Amino acid sequence: MEIEIKDIRKKDYEKAIQFAIKGMHFDWYLDNRFLLNAYGRYFWFLELNRATQIFAAYAGGEFVGVLLAEIKGEEKKHQNFLQKIYVKFVDVIQKIFFKGGAGLYEDTTKEQLAHYLKFNTPDGEIIFLAADPDCKIKGIGTALLNALEAREKGKILYLYTDDACTYQFYEHRGFERVEEKEVVLEMPKGRVPLKCFVYSKKIHSNTG
Repeated sequence: MEIEIKDIRKKDYEKAIQFAIKGMHFDWYLDNRFLLNAYGRYFWFLELNRATQIFAAYAGGEFVGVLLAEIKGEEKKHQNFLQKIYVKFVDVIQKIFFKGGAGLYEDTTKEQLAHYLKFNTPDGEIIFLAADPDCKIKGIGTALLNALEAREKGKILYLYTDDACTYQFYEHRGFERVEEKEVVLEMPKGRVPLKCFVYSKKIHSNTG
């Protein structure tokens, strides 16, 4: 079945949240369904309101994947005041109750970024890429990444990921692992060991 890249429909935001929960294995950290959905919503709103590029993948009219990127010098695609308030509220809760979990993860990514920026001047960040984990169609992530790379030729992009996600996908697409650090998060479900990565790539004109 052919994959089409289009603007995302607002009605598909809820599916995107579920893609994040399943694809990024938030259930490794939380076992309460309400908290899982609340955190998935927080993550989606956080990245959606940062994005300057939004690509959605559809197959047979069904929403099957999404990519968000933040590129320097480009306008934000989506701004919602209530969503931003929600993000700020959850940020406060995390800092109070999950300092050894979400707080440690955030501190680790900031440290990795600071080190990466000492030697690199990227043009933007891929902030979210997820495909429907239940979809049997192959090539969704590649189609989304192709769409972004076609629009951002010549630019240097980076991204954060970890070994809870399919980080090997980026290596197969020519991204170089430039930062790596092991952490142990203290989460409601217990201690979660993770390897945190930063990947980087210069998009060439012949990418496809």
